[in-house]
Amino acid sequence: MDDWINRFCKLLDALIAIALAVMVVLVFGNVVLRYAFNTGITVSEELSRWLFVWLTFMGAVVALKDRGHLGTDMLVSRLPRAGKRACAVLGQGLMLWVTWLLFSGSLQQARINADVTAPTSGLSMGIFYSVGVVFAVLSAALLLRELGRALSGRITDDELVMVQESEDLNRSAP
Repeated sequence: MDDWINRFCKLLDALIAIALAVMVVLVFGNVVLRYAFNTGITVSEELSRWLFVWLTFMGAVVALKDRGHLGTDMLVSRLPRAGKRACAVLGQGLMLWVTWLLFSGSLQQARINADVTAPTSGLSMGIFYSVGVVFAVLSAALLLRELGRALSGRITDDELVMVQESEDLNRSAP
């Protein structure tokens, strides 16, 4: 299962890189066309905004898998293993609840805006709002997996502290 999740996140990383490259080409090309030729790419701003939203949400999925979200563990790190485990279960339960809220709200917005077209591209605005649905499904799967590991006791003490402090990032940098 870990291997499949790692491969899927590598695919997401590649899609994020492609989206970023397309954004750069669209925005840079639009700037050059506007200043040099007094014309532009009509859909540049809209597609760049959509790609930015999608890559942000997909990056959040990869960060969730890698435990890359910032946080503080001042209290949790001082607790015994049972306390850490209880906090992990509580934290994952709360994150699942918020993920459910995001899922249901994004699904409603995607349905409401399915027939609404974007001003310049003519694409369905449902595509824009469906990113929340995709994010919620992927993150819920990761959270449920981690919740199962925490409840069964198959999780290490380091994994029970679910955050990464900014100082940890600095220490691991070359």
